Amino acid sequence: MGAVAIEERVQTRRLNTKVVRSGVASALRISGQVFVATRQSNVLVSLLLVIMLLASAIGVVVSAHKNRVLFNGLSQLHEERDDFQREWSQLLLEQSALSAHGRVESLASTRFGMVVPGRQDIVLVPLLVPEKRSY
Repeated sequence: MGAVAIEERVQTRRLNTKVVRSGVASALRISGQVFVATRQSNVLVSLLLVIMLLASAIGVVVSAHKNRVLFNGLSQLHEERDDFQREWSQLLLEQSALSAHGRVESLASTRFGMVVPGRQDIVLVPLLVPEKRSY
């Protein structure tokens, strides 16, 4: 079993109404001074510039995030393209291996019993050129 610490009971203090009223009064007085100060043109310009600065900073953050997202997507697309290129190269090698003349000839003779014809079995057929018609 672990040790258990027993803490003393905390006494809550009742708020003094005079202190609360004086705090609220000073807050109202300060807020009134702020509102009076905002009516001056240089304070308004400064406030407007701060708002524009904040909006610009938020825009920079948003555009940086979009840039990162788009760059990650681009990287994935490059990887996919490289995979497809690799597969295409392998398919070209396989096609060239399967269509080699010696392989086709051996498959034709073993599977289908085909042989290369001799000179006496070759017949040349003359090429017939169609007549040109004039209209």
